[in-house]
Amino acid sequence: MHSTMQDFPLSISSIVRHGTSVHADRQVITATGDGFRRSSYAELGQRVGRLANALRRLGVTAGQRVATFQWNNQEHLEMYCAVPSMGAVLHTLNIRLSAEQISFIADHAEDQIVVVDLSLAPLLAGALAGLRTVRTVIAVGEGDLGPLQTSGKTVLRYEELLAAESPEFDWPEVEETSAAAMCYTSGTTGDPKGVVYSHRSTYLHSLAACTVNGLSVGQSDRILPVVPMFHANAWGLPYAALMAGAELLLPDRFLQAGPLVEMIERERPTLAGAVPTIWNDVLQLLEKEPGHDISSLRMVACGGSAVPLSMMKEFEHKYGVPIIQAWGMTETSPLAAVARPPAGISEDRHWAQRTTQGRAICGVEIRIVDDAGNVLPHDGVTVGEIEVRGPWITGSYYRDDSTDKFDQGWLRTGDIGHIDPQGFMTLTDRAKDVIKSGGEWISSVELENLLAGHPALLEAVVVGVPDDKWQERPLAAVVVKENASVTPEELRDWLEDKVARWWLPERWTFIDQVPRTSVGKFDKKLLRSRYAEGAYDVLTIG
Repeated sequence: MHSTMQDFPLSISSIVRHGTSVHADRQVITATGDGFRRSSYAELGQRVGRLANALRRLGVTAGQRVATFQWNNQEHLEMYCAVPSMGAVLHTLNIRLSAEQISFIADHAEDQIVVVDLSLAPLLAGALAGLRTVRTVIAVGEGDLGPLQTSGKTVLRYEELLAAESPEFDWPEVEETSAAAMCYTSGTTGDPKGVVYSHRSTYLHSLAACTVNGLSVGQSDRILPVVPMFHANAWGLPYAALMAGAELLLPDRFLQAGPLVEMIERERPTLAGAVPTIWNDVLQLLEKEPGHDISSLRMVACGGSAVPLSMMKEFEHKYGVPIIQAWGMTETSPLAAVARPPAGISEDRHWAQRTTQGRAICGVEIRIVDDAGNVLPHDGVTVGEIEVRGPWITGSYYRDDSTDKFDQGWLRTGDIGHIDPQGFMTLTDRAKDVIKSGGEWISSVELENLLAGHPALLEAVVVGVPDDKWQERPLAAVVVKENASVTPEELRDWLEDKVARWWLPERWTFIDQVPRTSVGKFDKKLLRSRYAEGAYDVLTIG
């Protein structure tokens, strides 16, 4: 027996069509530094049509890659809408990478056109001349084209291109399994790897983000994606907003705590997403400058690294803003798990589950395996590597035949952790960051979270370093708050009744700032390298 349902493709173009017609009066608002510029979703739809016509006139055809080198703003959203909907592939380039990494990624993806914000032109210019496949550069914004014109590429202005075109475009009916967008992993070990998202995977991911157990995006929301639009689709928030009719508040380049708090106060977003380091900066500003009101935020989605319990409690109890941890990666589109405890549990259990990476949202399956690939029990104790599968989880990397990241249809995440009987997953380390001392595991993540709760500390990061007796021991690198002081002995005492005695670090170093990767995570590889080079003053106690 066959279904009589219509065979309707799940596509980004259908999300855009819905958002710009059914929710035509909703707004996209972009920060300008001295105010905000606004456009309705109906006006957005008109500009998306103009952009598609302009790109088609420049020779962009189905399957070709169009790259972006942009901030979170309306023009980037227009690219998100137009490029996949016309059958081409959106490739978001990470603006924080080196010229060498940009060159590798753009050439590997075979980008044809790159759309760049003029404020970022000097960053792109170092790579541009050497890009093999890019033929045209489109500049967004006012200003001098000079840094781009020396590349030998054709350089055009975004607004002039749109002004010359009609808002009506003959949108093709794309196959839902065809490529819609691509993003490269941050490549902390080895070359970055390309992940290609399909129309179907993006549509299903957007639906999951809109569910109450996902990010609960609805038409009454105004969303502030601080997470970059060049990183894992800004966690899917732009497409979820268009699908649900939520408004978008885009911060452009104004990502510091001061402008963000002002944005929240003036424009009253209800949902925001960013890595923990951003919210830590916001928290420090709120403590230094009491009186700010950020209570419009009904939820902050936070991911990328573990959120300290102390920070979650302070935001919730002092400012009325719940921070909800979510977990995912570029390969998972990225939303895979959300830490939403069930109703009716004790407060202690509630907070214990809030500090996990959450449990799988519908559509994603998560398991743990040992080194031999044997599936391990979800007993909250047994530790193994996290593996995931589902309709928006990648099954391979672009132009990469290696299979070491895949296990019979499951993605090996490289994350180490355990899962409890209710399905809540706790990550204890990345496989490459795990500390094994005398044959026993030590969770750097748990030590970092506990240290972050010390009132004198701004940040803390823990890595494994070589040890003659135990093979490896933890090194704690800490950043002390302004006008505060603390000793390694006091920090060790703080930890003593919270962890096993053999977890306690003997090596401590006080640093001005934790090094970060291009997407704002702690760069433990660089920290270990600096330690090995003797760049840090290390105090040994215990």
